[in-house]
Amino acid sequence: MTVSEGKVTWLTQDAYDRLKNELDELIENRPVIAEKINASREEGDLKENGGYHAAREEQGQQEARIRHLQELLRTAKVGEAPANDGIAEPGMVLTVRYDGDDDEETFLLATREEGGEGPIEVYSPDSPLGKALLGAKEGEAREYVLPNGSTQKVSLVKAVPYSGS
Repeated sequence: MTVSEGKVTWLTQDAYDRLKNELDELIENRPVIAEKINASREEGDLKENGGYHAAREEQGQQEARIRHLQELLRTAKVGEAPANDGIAEPGMVLTVRYDGDDDEETFLLATREEGGEGPIEVYSPDSPLGKALLGAKEGEAREYVLPNGSTQKVSLVKAVPYSGS
């Protein structure tokens, strides 16, 4: 998964620091993976060497994550919360009410990296619900298609900037 050109990711300072630390650890760990591959390679026939293939797979996943984090951090805006204008956009905590339901649901509209392991549910702006709500103003109703093909109406009750706490 790569961050598309021109798409800015908003990150809290905590999220940025956490992702930067993960990136640094992955880069520091590169020689360890390379050593695993070399040690496995010396065990003989590569076609039947599970350790070698597992180490190569791990290296591929690690390199993909390094590239993803580098791109994410390169394009991130740190600590600049979206305006408190009541409009649904990434970095906002949205409170919504689904048509036919009296209960409200509150979640952060952001990528998984932005939300981290916080106490609040995170929905991606690229999800059907996230896409439907993008740009909505408080009190506005929108519709989106559920996985089963039916349409769900949702109203934006409140949109406030995420504080990260």
